[in-house]
Amino acid sequence: MEKTNTALIVIDIQMYMFSPENPVYQGELLLEKIGSLQEKAHRAEVPIIYVQQGRPRKGHPLEMGSPGWQLHPILVPGPQDIIIQKQMPSTFYQTTLDEYLSTHRIKKLVIAGIQTELCVDTTCREASDKDYDVTLVKDAHSTWTREELAAPQIIAHHNSLLGDWFVTVEEELQIVF
Repeated sequence: MEKTNTALIVIDIQMYMFSPENPVYQGELLLEKIGSLQEKAHRAEVPIIYVQQGRPRKGHPLEMGSPGWQLHPILVPGPQDIIIQKQMPSTFYQTTLDEYLSTHRIKKLVIAGIQTELCVDTTCREASDKDYDVTLVKDAHSTWTREELAAPQIIAHHNSLLGDWFVTVEEELQIVF
């Protein structure tokens, strides 16, 4: 990947997602993978776009400014990195993401984060629709078990579905910036 036209997008790695009452599936492993991606991107001087989901509603676990809303401390933005605030599943909807990517001539996106079937899926699809070359990091996104499906099933399903139509799917160890 050319570092001049590539960015790593890390979606919603926030404290609430790792809280004891709401632990995301394989959270520690996810943090390891994200940390490795972050390190590789920083070494290659590839910008990282940290995405932060916020809710204006008082008392919501992701209420803007609350402890659960804070980015996980593993995320240490470098000087070339930015943080984008969003309120909807899409990282593009009513944010500055598209403008930032265009201004910096970024055409390749490497995507990791939370929540597989919502924010990660929506961002992958929308990025593909906007003609970005998208790589979803197969083992660096996660979710929670739902009544209908277990978290590993949701993750595997989305890796397969998105990989068939919208993105290239690669394991974290395969990612080279």
